[in-house]
Amino acid sequence: MENSVRPMRAGDLDRAAAVLADAFTGYPWTDWCVAADAHTERLAGLQRIYLEHLALPYGAADIDATGSGVAAFVPPDVPEPDESVVSRIVELHGDRVGRLAEAEDQLSRLPADPDAWTLATVGVARAGQGAGLGGALLATGLEELDRHSRACSLDTSTDRNLALYERHGFVVTGHVALDGGPQVWRMHRRAAHRA
Repeated sequence: MENSVRPMRAGDLDRAAAVLADAFTGYPWTDWCVAADAHTERLAGLQRIYLEHLALPYGAADIDATGSGVAAFVPPDVPEPDESVVSRIVELHGDRVGRLAEAEDQLSRLPADPDAWTLATVGVARAGQGAGLGGALLATGLEELDRHSRACSLDTSTDRNLALYERHGFVVTGHVALDGGPQVWRMHRRAAHRA
């Protein structure tokens, strides 16, 4: 079955946030840095903020026709969210927000391309996983980056994702086991140079 992917619109935000919350339940990074109480609701709130305030206005976000999967890419120069948005992000992380600051120092030591776009998120609702939708979402977003000769980077905290990203041209450029937290692999995909 073909996966039909289209650009996300503001009207898709609630559905997209719910899909990503479902997809990231049980994910090592979010389990570590998002409070356990009302965990799924917190995940949905965080995903909605990042889509609404970063990906849609400054980057690119796609959703499939059934609303089962989402991918979002952001540029290197995306502005910081305003103070009220940052406060809401802190609130949603709850008692685990301090872990983000602790991780930042360790992650800052990994190689980074300052001009690369970032794959901010890609996720498929658990009921739809394994049917190629994640790959279709990645391919759509990466084709758009290739049209503009843009490199792309990502961080993942599960090794089972590595093969998927490698199939799309990413290579591991760094790895760290966070103090008391998950492992993180940094991956990079070179810009395609169009003639």
